[in-house]
Amino acid sequence: MNEYDEVIILVADDDPDDQFMIEESFKEARITTPLHFVNDGEELVAYLKRQGKYSTLADLPLPGLILLDLNMPRMDGREVLKELKADPDWRRIPVIVFTTSQTEGDITRMYDLGVNSFITKPATFEGLVKIIDTLIQYWLEVVELPV
Repeated sequence: MNEYDEVIILVADDDPDDQFMIEESFKEARITTPLHFVNDGEELVAYLKRQGKYSTLADLPLPGLILLDLNMPRMDGREVLKELKADPDWRRIPVIVFTTSQTEGDITRMYDLGVNSFITKPATFEGLVKIIDTLIQYWLEVVELPV
């Protein structure tokens, strides 16, 4: 058991293939941190509020880290980040944008909105494993997360 097995990582991504690849990259990197997936921004907010199908999670702690895709239906990553940073209970959760977007406008805007990191999804599985391993080492081993 690792020291960060208790930290929940919430992944918001509408692409089932990307969700699968992220999950597999965690396995490949031998990272046992619990992963929870939501399909869009509205589900992410419902998860954090413990509403609807997420009401059974009331006893779980809030996620220690959120991986956020930008381009999702219903409520996109930009809208989600605004809501997260406006809420006193959620604003300290580190948010990592993990997206295919590479536009300077998106990068600048997300940092202006308070994102903690902006990562472009790699083109290969090997690249994804390397990024996930580095990301987990940094966020769960090097830095101190708020409790």
